[in-house]
Amino acid sequence: MIDIAVVVFGLVIGSFLNVCIYRIPRGESIVYPPSACPVCKNRIKWYDNIPVLSFVLLKGRCRYCKSPISVVYPAVEMLTAIFTYLVYRKFGICLDLAVYLIFGYALIVASFIDLKHFIIPDRISIGLIVVGLIFALLQHRVVDSLIGGAAGFLILYAVAVFGKLIFKKEAMGGGDIKLLSGIGTFIGLKGVLFSLFVGSFVGAAAGIGYMLISKKDSDSQIPFGPALSFAAVLYIFVGSYFVRYFWGF
Repeated sequence: MIDIAVVVFGLVIGSFLNVCIYRIPRGESIVYPPSACPVCKNRIKWYDNIPVLSFVLLKGRCRYCKSPISVVYPAVEMLTAIFTYLVYRKFGICLDLAVYLIFGYALIVASFIDLKHFIIPDRISIGLIVVGLIFALLQHRVVDSLIGGAAGFLILYAVAVFGKLIFKKEAMGGGDIKLLSGIGTFIGLKGVLFSLFVGSFVGAAAGIGYMLISKKDSDSQIPFGPALSFAAVLYIFVGSYFVRYFWGF
């Protein structure tokens, strides 16, 4: 029974994350006004705002103007529910559960905003740094958090500086730099190194795939935030095994 409750909780949170993804880049409040159709501006009734189910019942269209509803909405809700359930199964009911849920939720929002707008708002990246340090204080790992946050910032900042010198163009966005710093405050130096290593491979593979499918050249803008976020979430579940293996090797 509690497993079902966790999944439902994840779906509800996913619905809220959709609001954040839509409104934060526009500088709008995430709590007011209530959700409305972006096309016809009609307020969305509660029964049309049930995660995933409403999308299916409405056949992916607004009840009033019949405009298509992006499939991103149910995708975010399902992704959030799956992530919530997996974190619950790994950690159970404890402080770590709250820590990693908030961490993952922020990364989901950052990733989908980056995919659409090619930005990572400071409200998310700076917020991650602040909240990560607060949790580190509660968990008595402030030093590890500070080192991780500083390493995340300095590594990508160095990449940005030297990349610009070599390639004569921006090699790394400020949002990515602050995001990796926020990631470091939550999962420390080892988590930063893991996220950077795995995220680089994921980002490169995704970038090559995108260029092949879209027929665009290598100058096309490819967001790095989602790859970093995916790697950071992966670290929560399997990172310690990889770190122990390569450290021993």
